[in-house]
Amino acid sequence: MAQAHLPSEGPKIIAHRGLCRRAPENTLAAFELAYRTGVQWLETDVDLLKDGTPILLHDATLDRTTNTSGPVSARTSQDLPAIDAGSWFSPAFAGEPLPTLASLIDFLNRTGMNCNVELKSGKESDAVPEAMIAATLPQLARLNPGIEIIVSSFNPDLLAQFHEAAPEYTIAALFKPRHLAKDWIGVAHGCGATYIHPKDHLRLPSLLPIARREGFRVGVWTVNKKARARELLGLGVESIITNKADKFLPLAVE
Repeated sequence: MAQAHLPSEGPKIIAHRGLCRRAPENTLAAFELAYRTGVQWLETDVDLLKDGTPILLHDATLDRTTNTSGPVSARTSQDLPAIDAGSWFSPAFAGEPLPTLASLIDFLNRTGMNCNVELKSGKESDAVPEAMIAATLPQLARLNPGIEIIVSSFNPDLLAQFHEAAPEYTIAALFKPRHLAKDWIGVAHGCGATYIHPKDHLRLPSLLPIARREGFRVGVWTVNKKARARELLGLGVESIITNKADKFLPLAVE
């Protein structure tokens, strides 16, 4: 089966949770700012409400980035109108809604932006892989042709199940430095990954030749120093996931 929404080759500057320095993270406001500044790629996090509605939120609780508290998994879509995801960042964003995955898909279809969708599961979420896959696939299926998508997660079991259910989507395996001391190659191949997305760390350059040998494309998070981003791109890293995407855009064409 041909891959759907296959990411093109070449450098990518990806806005980590949108332009999260200038607007509340993982909101349509942050995505809209990225779009207006010419950014072509977003990164966002998907978790599930109690009723299975996929929403965009990094944390397992609502405490840090909304006007309310408690686990995401304790709320339903009926609670969404009362949740303010903007005031914590600035009064200028008061009333900014907690977005659903459906609203993100509508936004991508309107703007033509591309997106790295990180699926939460395991220690970072109460969502189980089967429920996450069942909730996200119908939404991804609504994307217009030509929009490029990467599906990522720290949970290799989730990625393997997602790849089995929908092999047409491109998979990225996320890694923290401690994970790279283990059999990361087997993990990445086992979940059908095209990309590996390691966290930036000092030993990363020595990883890149191994990744290339194994046939993986590489994206690195979260890189906020321009000199480091330039260095990594020069070493063959394809994607830079950053909080400063608007500032880093020229790096993609150097």
